[in-house]
Amino acid sequence: MNTLLDPARGSDTSSVSKPVPSPRRRGSRLPRMGLYALLIAGALEALVPVLWVLSGSLQNTEQLYKGTDPIPHSFEWGNFATAWNEGGFSEYLPNSLLYTTAAVVGILIIASLAGYALARIEFPGRGAVVAAILVIMIIPLPASFIAQYKLLITLGLANTRIGYILVLIAGGLPISILIMRGFFASQPKELEEAAAIDGASLLGTFWRIILPLARPGLIAVAVIQAMQVWNEYLMGLVLFNDSSLMPVQRGLTNFVSAESPQQQILLAASLIAVLPIVVFYAIAQRHIISGLSAGALK
Repeated sequence: MNTLLDPARGSDTSSVSKPVPSPRRRGSRLPRMGLYALLIAGALEALVPVLWVLSGSLQNTEQLYKGTDPIPHSFEWGNFATAWNEGGFSEYLPNSLLYTTAAVVGILIIASLAGYALARIEFPGRGAVVAAILVIMIIPLPASFIAQYKLLITLGLANTRIGYILVLIAGGLPISILIMRGFFASQPKELEEAAAIDGASLLGTFWRIILPLARPGLIAVAVIQAMQVWNEYLMGLVLFNDSSLMPVQRGLTNFVSAESPQQQILLAASLIAVLPIVVFYAIAQRHIISGLSAGALK
């Protein structure tokens, strides 16, 4: 078979030469590699304290205070049993589970209804309501402790589980309402119009059509508020006179003592306190990104 030769170069012009990467394309990889390195460094910075707590919780007092070897010489699993018994976690942990579950359920119900109303229902003063929610978010939560405590005394709910749960719900509503409002606003109105043509009521449309579509947003709100409620402790100190009603963080204070420091027991107790919420976050974490990116912060 005859081949076509380039008279100037004497080469076969029928063959296709491989494209040479442009300098711009090669240079574009450098910022990406730098971003990856920055993300890896940030992940390590967040992971190292967790590994240190885990290592310290398995060490004895002598090795922990020397601080020369991060790897436990002998794994002191008894530290966790001591932390559980002396910290009273058999009493405080169920309290936090109850408070977190009840508060998150209450927040989801109220925030979804309020968010849908602010996103879809036209009524006078809707903008003022949204502005008021934004103002409430600016106010630090501890600044409202005294007013909330006086209100609970007036209602006869001071030093009660119900009063504490109501306070937790009120604290989580502003940001949750805004998240759900943005999520509902991003949904197409054609679905609701079609449901109205079929004779569905506003509440029926919300319950049967809109709410199932809002599951990513609901899960995102549930995860965010569960972590917030689980870590709450200051309001418990203000509200409860009975220590048996305190949340799980109360058990950590049993090991903070200058007279008899038990740092390895405190580290073990910290792991016990955070383990339930970490497991919950690990299960539902992918829904946070999908829920927020679907329009929850628009």
